[in-house]
Order: sequence, then structure tokens, then C-alpha cells
Amino acid sequence: MDDVATDGGQLDHELFNKTAETPSYTRRERFTRKLDAYFYAPMAVAWNDWRARIGSGILLFFLLMGTVGPYIVTEPSTLQGPIFLDPFKTLEHPLGTGITGKDLLSQLVHATPAMLKMITAGALLSIVLATVIGTVAGYKGGKIDNILMSLTDIVLTVPGLALVLVIASVYPPRNPWVVGLILGIDNWPGLARTIRSQVLSIREEAYVEASRAMGLSKWRIIRKDLISQLMPYISINMATSSRGIIFESVALYFLGILPFTSLNWGVLLNVAYHESNLRSPDNIHFILLPMLTIALISLGFVLFAQGMDRIFNVRLRAKHAKKVGGDDDSAEVSGKL
Repeated sequence: MDDVATDGGQLDHELFNKTAETPSYTRRERFTRKLDAYFYAPMAVAWNDWRARIGSGILLFFLLMGTVGPYIVTEPSTLQGPIFLDPFKTLEHPLGTGITGKDLLSQLVHATPAMLKMITAGALLSIVLATVIGTVAGYKGGKIDNILMSLTDIVLTVPGLALVLVIASVYPPRNPWVVGLILGIDNWPGLARTIRSQVLSIREEAYVEASRAMGLSKWRIIRKDLISQLMPYISINMATSSRGIIFESVALYFLGILPFTSLNWGVLLNVAYHESNLRSPDNIHFILLPMLTIALISLGFVLFAQGMDRIFNVRLRAKHAKKVGGDDDSAEVSGKL
């Protein structure tokens, strides 16, 4: 019995040493493992979700439309084609022409870059401010929390439309990047408060306490333990904020509040409303085409955000990391975490 016990103890000790050993990898192996974990696995998870596939395809289409499209499609000009040409009549003007003979397809394509700039600037500003202020306020607490939340409440009480009207009247924004930043000013306070409430519950979790006990810096804990857990929620709100920037900018340009310094979908709606007889069914496509474009890109953001929820799921990523060549044991451990 003593021999059996001794052999069992030695076996346990050997297994413990084998498990505790830190595997040594070459630089190429470390690069491959990181590529599997941070690129191949998320791509595999996204590809298995139809919402992520369709949403990514729609957004990629508009990205190419706003970057490559203007170099391929001729810039719209007066008397580019016959006046009031109906859509799907000729291949040269597939979507028809307007009152001045401008090609509608050319106008849609060349209006996309300005919209992408406004979406990027406004959404990034609102998401970055909300994430930083919400996580710091929730994790730090005390005076910092009071100061940041007081600032958030002040911005929250300011009417966004009134703020845009004042800024547009005093300093009319002519750059799409500036327009996006202005529209993003009033989009972050609500999200910052929601993120703060989420952080207040997450910071009491065992793994956050373990990180603090290990002596990790506060910024590392905020970045690795808090923000990483909130990424699905943040990605959803990224899509919501992008849609909000689209609707706000289009509405302000349609109403003529912002100056028509660059061609965008709001300007197209304004031109269609004032220069076309929309009471006639033959002219309804002038306003329907920009509206369908806005609805399609909004759908792309929604589907993409829903697919991001699966990408940030640790168990799914560990499962696919194991399939694409990751270490079996490490993948199983990551999945259990």
C-alpha cells in the first residue's frame, strides 16, 4: 500500500510539474498563435453568423462606394444626360437623371464619402467619450465619479438640436469631419451613465478582485477586465450611435440648417423635395433612392453589431481558436474562463 501511495504521489507530482511548466514557443509560433486567437477565430465566429456576414457585406459595400466609387463613377455635372430620364432605361444612366440632367447614381456615389466622414467622426467621439468616462467613473468612484457624472448630467440637459443650431449659426461647419464631431457631442452622456452602472457591478467580480490582488495597474484592469466585458454592449451602441449620426445629419441638411458645402444624402433629399414634383408617381424615385440608401446602411450597422456579440463571446472564440490550430489545452482553459 505504501508503494502504491508513493507511486501515486510521484505521478501526481509529475503531472503537476508538467502542467505548471511554461511552454516555450518560437517567435513564429507566438505570432501564429496570436494570429489564430485575434484574427482567424473572430473571423470564423463571424462567418458562422448570417447577421455578421450580411452586415459586414453591406458595410463593406458602402465603404468601397465611398472610397473607390468616386474614382470609378464620373462626378455629377449639369446636362450629364437627358433631363428627367427614368431609371433602368439606359446602361449609361441606370438610375436616371434629375431636373438638370445630373446622373442619380453619380450623385449617390459622390455623396457617400461625406456621409462616411460624418459617421466616423461622430460615432467615434461619442463611443470613446462614453467608454472612458463611464468606466473611469464607475471603477474609481468617489470625487472622480462625482465630477465626471456632474459633467455628464450637464451635457445631458443641453438640447442637442439647439446646440447644433447655435453652432451652425455662429460658425457654420463646412467640413464633414467637423459636422460629425458636433453631432456626436450630445450622443455620449446616456451611454456613459449606462456603462458606469455596468462597471459598478463588474468591478466586484472575483476576477477583478484577483487582478487587483496581483498588483495590476488600474488602467490595465479597466482595459482588460472591464472594457473587454463591455465590448458587446459598446459595439451595439456603436451601431446605434452611427445610425443616430446618419439620421441627424440627413435631417439637418434636408431642413437646410447646415450649409450645402458638400454633396451628401441629406442634400439629395432636399434637392429632390424642392426641385421635383413628388406628387407625380414618375418622380417618386428621386426621394426614394436616398431613403433606401439610408435604410440599407442602417440595416448593415444593426446586423453587424448583432454579429459582434458572438465575436466577443469568449467560449465561441476559444472553440474556433482550437479548430484553426490553437493549442487544445489552452483553448479548453480559455473556454472555461
